[in-house]
Amino acid sequence: MTTTELLLPKLGETVTEGTITRWFKGPGDRVEVDEVLYEVSTEKVDSEVPSPLAGVIVEIRVPEGETVDVGTVLAMVDTEGAAPAEEAEPAPAAPAEPAAPAEPAAPAEPAPPPAAQPRPESTTPDGHLLSPMVRRLIREHDVDVDRLAGTGVGGRVTRDDVLGVIDEMRRNSARAGGSGAGDARAGSGGAGSDRTGAADAGAKSAGAEGWTDGDSRFEPFNNIRRRTGEHMVRSVAASPHALTVMEVDYENVEQVRRAHRADWRSQEGFSLTYLPFIVTAVTHALAEWPRLNASVEGEGADAGLRVHRRLNVGVAVDLDHEGLIVPVLHDADSLSLRGAARAMNELAERARSRRLGPDDIAGGTFTISNNGSFGTYTTAAIINQPQVAVLSTDGVARRPVVAADAFGNESVVVHSVGHLAMGWDHRAFDGGYAAGFLGRVKNLLETHDWEAEI
Repeated sequence: MTTTELLLPKLGETVTEGTITRWFKGPGDRVEVDEVLYEVSTEKVDSEVPSPLAGVIVEIRVPEGETVDVGTVLAMVDTEGAAPAEEAEPAPAAPAEPAAPAEPAAPAEPAPPPAAQPRPESTTPDGHLLSPMVRRLIREHDVDVDRLAGTGVGGRVTRDDVLGVIDEMRRNSARAGGSGAGDARAGSGGAGSDRTGAADAGAKSAGAEGWTDGDSRFEPFNNIRRRTGEHMVRSVAASPHALTVMEVDYENVEQVRRAHRADWRSQEGFSLTYLPFIVTAVTHALAEWPRLNASVEGEGADAGLRVHRRLNVGVAVDLDHEGLIVPVLHDADSLSLRGAARAMNELAERARSRRLGPDDIAGGTFTISNNGSFGTYTTAAIINQPQVAVLSTDGVARRPVVAADAFGNESVVVHSVGHLAMGWDHRAFDGGYAAGFLGRVKNLLETHDWEAEI
């Protein structure tokens, strides 16, 4: 029998651990390549993970509910496929002499309750483990762990259990007439409403007790904030950042949006924003300016640029102002404008409900940060390593511009205007190349026949 170790794979750029929340196979079961084998929970996503191996499960080394580091051996698989040596079929346990009804051990004197030891943040009052995602939701929304009743395997507290308590907190807060009325689901494509609701209500109620002196309180970074910060610090240290900004007249896009807005919403169920137009223009331009669709490899004398054939465009999604995640549109150049809009809407919804899988956030080759939903003017975004550029799409507003008619006659008109700001790595190319790419995106937005794309 040839046994192979099954390891917990890398689940994203900043993910270092995961909790095995469910096994779909057990010892003795056969599994095929790409067959769903187990479910893992991280701070960013809950995912069903397919098996990279075909064979028979010999041993499960990490039980459900246990949190382990990436690279840990989860199970042993007999890749020759031989059903695990039928462990000498445990002889029908000889009617084990009915274990003499264990004489009720003299009722152990109720051991004095262990000196209330501080309960680790990773468990509930009754000792059930909490997954990274559940811990994050509890921390971010200031949920009282004592209120959680686990409905998962063996009483494990699931994400839905926590979300149910958060909803109850919101309802109670609304009835109390506090500020916690909204669900503020800001992100890539939604209006940037302020984050009210349970999270704020919880923060405010906890705040009264959290002041460490008369004027301030300490709020530790949550895991996603800490890791994002570490990633950004590394990016600034690694890449000589430069910034190129261009003004775009979106009137060409705006006229198409206005003409199709109502039909689009009734057909698709979500709004037609500027973002799908920008993503489509970017993918066209990346194909013409390939050094933007690249990543830096190596260090020092061995450093170089790896230019990618596939155009995998990541679009940042805001998680209720508690961090960002960047789901990826794989092979974005194969999508129509409508297809890109649908894919982005689905990914954004799954990101906010913490239902993205590892593949959804892997493999990006270029990133778009949609700050325009918050009405920004110009944003200097930091590059998502090891990529070489990040594009910020800033706010669009009605402004006076000088326009010329077909005969060259100029006049002042009011159009929808906004900025595109691109941070880029000066190691990969120079300002002329960056401006050439951004100019192409601008040109497509201003002159392309978008009506035909709808």
